[in-house]
Amino acid sequence: MTGRDRQERRVDSFAAIVDRKDGGPIAPVAVEGGFGIYVHWPFCESKCPYCDFNSHVRHTRIDQSRFAAAFETELATMAGRTRGRVVDSVFLGGGTPSLMLPQTVERVLDAVAKHWSLAPGVEVSMEANPSSVEAERFRGYRSAGVNRLSLGVQAMNDADLKRLGRLHDTAQARRAIETARATFERISFDLIYARPDQSAADWKAELEQALALAADHLSLYQLTIEPGTPFFELYRRGALVVPDADHGADLYELTQEICTANGMPAYEVSNHARPGAECRHNLVYWRYGDYVGVGPGAHGRLSGGNGKFATATERHPETWLAAVETRGDGLVEDLSLTAEEQGDEFLLMGLRLVEGVDLARYEAISGRRINPRRIADLVEHDMVERLDGDRVRATPGGFLVLDAVVADLAA
Repeated sequence: MTGRDRQERRVDSFAAIVDRKDGGPIAPVAVEGGFGIYVHWPFCESKCPYCDFNSHVRHTRIDQSRFAAAFETELATMAGRTRGRVVDSVFLGGGTPSLMLPQTVERVLDAVAKHWSLAPGVEVSMEANPSSVEAERFRGYRSAGVNRLSLGVQAMNDADLKRLGRLHDTAQARRAIETARATFERISFDLIYARPDQSAADWKAELEQALALAADHLSLYQLTIEPGTPFFELYRRGALVVPDADHGADLYELTQEICTANGMPAYEVSNHARPGAECRHNLVYWRYGDYVGVGPGAHGRLSGGNGKFATATERHPETWLAAVETRGDGLVEDLSLTAEEQGDEFLLMGLRLVEGVDLARYEAISGRRINPRRIADLVEHDMVERLDGDRVRATPGGFLVLDAVVADLAA
């Protein structure tokens, strides 16, 4: 490749396009929820005992060039179904995407820029583990176009990090946060609470440490015991004891109180941000937008015809790879959702948000109207509240039993 060829290619790269758009106004999120791209990197250095995500450990070298080519192919295939869409966000999830080489990330993002237009202020998030942090690699990701990093910290004390199977310690987590803040415009990190033996005082002290380190976003999840995980087997045998529902609710309420007092209120059940710093990609999910999902085990939601399609790809990495190389995609599901299914999904996702849902949009999606008496009953029991216009949202009490609230509305 000549110097001129490299220069011409760079002008058309994802990072170059984003740089040209920087400084301009951020386009408003589309009424229909926006449009995003999710890319799943399925590999981890080790499997955490609580994790039921589609992640895999390989003890031999991964051919990243071959996987990058497959991502390029599957993105091209999915672009054919979404022509004319403008990308609001890209999310590199996993697994551990920070195990990708910067060159791999660059190829993926350049493929996105090749097939779709990019919105001004496009958000490009990438998940990373503190144990895989290298400043030089982070600079490579930033050069490729990543502008938001999400770190899987999970705990702020070494004993619990070891119990959770994490490969980093607290000192590494702090260094990773500092490196990320120096490299990316926006960062977030995750913590898990309601852990075994965790008191309210323990969590308060840990959360206050996190808030002192945080930039503009935190994701705070209650520990859940998922079937098929090592934690599930320990829990089943009585060898792992987690806080009961009442204690978990107390910790949830404490989380809301402390984060709000520190200027980082919840905008979704488990996510907190300073105003304007909400995760744009996750809002695509919660506002029931469209998103392409590529990579092993990725899911998508795509509008087409008069409805919406649910897509899913082969979970096993090497099987997905062979399928993409053979036929251009790794899809194992491509289902047309009924109007009722779309309405249920819209409520399930949208009621996670503090902004709530637009009942008129629900009616347009589902083809049915929620019985006003059901809404009135939930309002009376302080499970939902009405907002301006035709919107409703869950109350703090409703968030604690959200599945039941959704089921009641959708019945």
